[in-house]
Amino acid sequence: MERLVVIWCPELLEEGARGEEARRFARVLARAGEICPWVHPVRLGVGALPARGPARFFGGEETVVSRLAETVGEEAGVGVADGLFASVLAARSALIVPPGGTADFLGPWSVATLARPDLAVTLQRLGVTTLGQLAALPAASISDRFGADAAACHAVARGESGELAGLRDRSIERRLRVARGEDPDRGAGTPPPPSQPGFFGGASEADARAARSFVRVQERLGIEAVLMGRVQSGRDPAGQSVLVPWGSPEGDAAPPGAPWPGRLPPPAPSDVLRVRIRAEVLDADGSAVEVSGRGLLTAGVERLSVDGGPWQPVVGWAGPWPVTERWWSVRRRRARLQVVTADGVARLLCSERGEWWVEALYD
Repeated sequence: MERLVVIWCPELLEEGARGEEARRFARVLARAGEICPWVHPVRLGVGALPARGPARFFGGEETVVSRLAETVGEEAGVGVADGLFASVLAARSALIVPPGGTADFLGPWSVATLARPDLAVTLQRLGVTTLGQLAALPAASISDRFGADAAACHAVARGESGELAGLRDRSIERRLRVARGEDPDRGAGTPPPPSQPGFFGGASEADARAARSFVRVQERLGIEAVLMGRVQSGRDPAGQSVLVPWGSPEGDAAPPGAPWPGRLPPPAPSDVLRVRIRAEVLDADGSAVEVSGRGLLTAGVERLSVDGGPWQPVVGWAGPWPVTERWWSVRRRRARLQVVTADGVARLLCSERGEWWVEALYD
């Protein structure tokens, strides 16, 4: 995780009716750039730069912070930490968080600092009020109960990830160019997006054109207007994929894997259904097949009907894979089964509360 120096201007975080805040922020960045030319805007009132280079040049992070604080004056706070999220909070406190100390530093902060109001309210009702309390909860429980974005918040609270979607404002470069009286469409300073290298290295012109188009769309409609798929760890096929804003560092790679009891073995399904389809599973005697409390089938699988359709003989099946989840007092028990019918279709079935559902299809 990259260590960052953050310049935080509390009076310039929101733009007023006259737009003076953008001009003042541009002047703050210009003054900081005289000391450290690597500084770049994150959003209105927040600028950042990598800590490693300036620290080596000036002889330490303390000197960098001191020089920047002296240069930008009382209008801004300066701090250093691992990752953008913790670095912003460090700048608010004018602190240098030691490497590896992110989780301890974040522990006392309120869950409201995650900028997820609905999640914060739910956590506070459950008695989880600080990032330290959130970090202490099992990762699997967070993902199962609240979803992928909450899991990302949990990773940040634990100091395992440095940034959340929504921290960066992609339109800030253009707004600052307008504030400086420059051409807002010249594109200077736009960070290069992830791209596919060409045959001889580098990115193709088509990639560059697409990148410029994506930036313009995000500037006009917001960062969530262009999304990219990301594969992540998880127990459910549907939960192992998530859409993140294009250009987000969270979309560069899948997070580290973890043991997921009940996770399906490879190969993964090729088509995960957005809406599950009801199914019926019978044994050789025409009785319904169920999953016992021990996670075993009550009988062999012989026939399958999907959504009330015709019965198909089952020519092969594997499983079940039980999935038992607990969130405090709430218990959810499921089991998955792979079946292949005589028509050559391979399906992933899920049994829950005595009913069968088709969740996904295989090639």
